[in-house]
Amino acid sequence: MSSIGKGYIQIYTGDGKGKTTASVGLCLRALGAGLRVCYVQFIKGTPSSEFRLLLTLPEDQFCYRAFGLSHFIIGTPDPADIQVAHEGLLFVGQRLEARDYDVVILDESLGAVGAGLFTTCDLLNLCKCKPEGIELVFTGRNAPEALIERADLVSRIDAVKHYYETQHLNARKGIES
Repeated sequence: MSSIGKGYIQIYTGDGKGKTTASVGLCLRALGAGLRVCYVQFIKGTPSSEFRLLLTLPEDQFCYRAFGLSHFIIGTPDPADIQVAHEGLLFVGQRLEARDYDVVILDESLGAVGAGLFTTCDLLNLCKCKPEGIELVFTGRNAPEALIERADLVSRIDAVKHYYETQHLNARKGIES
């Protein structure tokens, strides 16, 4: 069994800013403790600033993959969006089966469910095949109730006030991107 024991299923959800940031914080803590981390992003196609430093680590310590086409999905997703997302699920399944990482983070996987890229059942299937000793983390808005029930830890990040809405600011490099 790994140094993290059984390994749990975590969810960071809600409409507030900070779900990805929380998962990156967990990633840094795990790496600092000598754990191996696989960080998979859905919907987003390019890494934001925090990954520049992380991508300098050896891939056997930190693995990053993006399975998105870098555009906002409105309405029904294109078949290409769905295909890329399913490639991401397959990649995650392979990482879980290989047991080559201690922490596997699926950033914006809940948003991908909301966008119709894959289903709650797809994420529940990953939970079923998660080996002991691996921490599995899902982030995004609107966590499905069935996944919340399956998870061991759920944190809801609520929006109270954001300068994006009050001052109409765009994402700032190093702060939001």
